[in-house]
Amino acid sequence: MELTIGSTTRPYAGLSYAEAFARIGKAGYTDVAIFANQVGDEKVIPVSTESSSADIAAVKKAAADAGVAPSMLLGRAHLDKGLDGAVTAYKKLLDNAAELGTQWILELGTSKEEFYEIYPKVMRQAAEHAKKVGIGISLKPHGGISLTARELVDLCALVDHPSFSVSYDPGNIIYYTKGEVRPESEVGEIASLTSTAIIKDCVLHEDSRPDVNVTAGDGLVDFYTVLSGLVGGGFNGPLYVECVGSSAPNDVDRDLAFTLGYVKGVLTSL
Repeated sequence: MELTIGSTTRPYAGLSYAEAFARIGKAGYTDVAIFANQVGDEKVIPVSTESSSADIAAVKKAAADAGVAPSMLLGRAHLDKGLDGAVTAYKKLLDNAAELGTQWILELGTSKEEFYEIYPKVMRQAAEHAKKVGIGISLKPHGGISLTARELVDLCALVDHPSFSVSYDPGNIIYYTKGEVRPESEVGEIASLTSTAIIKDCVLHEDSRPDVNVTAGDGLVDFYTVLSGLVGGGFNGPLYVECVGSSAPNDVDRDLAFTLGYVKGVLTSL
C-alpha cells in the first residue's frame, strides 16, 4: 500500500523551521506539515494570516533546499474576530498557504463553547474559498467541538462542503477522552470523511494522565486496526507523523526514521 507519509515539524519545535525541514528530509520523508518552530524566544508558525510574500518565499525555499514538500500547514481560525472577521482572516491564511504550495490546512477546531455556533459557519465560507485556491481544510480531533468521531461527523454535516473534511488522529482520541474512547472502535465511522491522518500514539500514566510524546507502536493505539479501517473505508492519504518519544534532536532523528519504517511496514501488511 503506497500512501504519502510526511512528518510534522513538532518533534523539532525547539529548532528553526529550516533545520526541522532538513532533518525531516534526511530521515527519509518526502512531505512536511508545518507547525510552530523556534524564532528567538518564542515558537511561531512561519506562515500564517499575517505572513508577507517574503516570509512565504523564505519558507518555500527552505523546504525546497531540504527536498521536502510543504504540503500541510497548521492553521488557526480567529473566531474572536466574529463571523466576518474570522472568515476574512481565514481567506488570507488560505491565500498564503496557496502561495506556499500547501495542499492542506490542518484545522484544530475550538474548545471554547461560545464559538461553537460560529465555527461551522466560518468553516463553510472558508471551505468555499479553499476550493477556489485548490486547498483542503482537514479538521483533527482536538477536544472541545472536535472531541471524537461523533463530533467530527456532526461538524462535517454542518459545514457540508467537499473542501472540509477530517484529519484523523488516533492518539488524540485517547488523549482527550483519557482512554474512555478508543480509535479502533470508531475508525469505521469516520473513514469515509477522512482526507488526511496523523500518526500519533498515546499512553496513560498511573494517574490516568495521557501523554502523546511517545513513538508510534509504543503506546495504546493499534495502528494496524486504525490504518486498515481507514484504508478499507476509502482513505488514500497522506499521513503525517506528529510525535515521537524523544526530544533531543539527534534522538528525534532516530525515532522519526524508525517511525517511517514502522508505518510503511503496517501499510505493507494491510
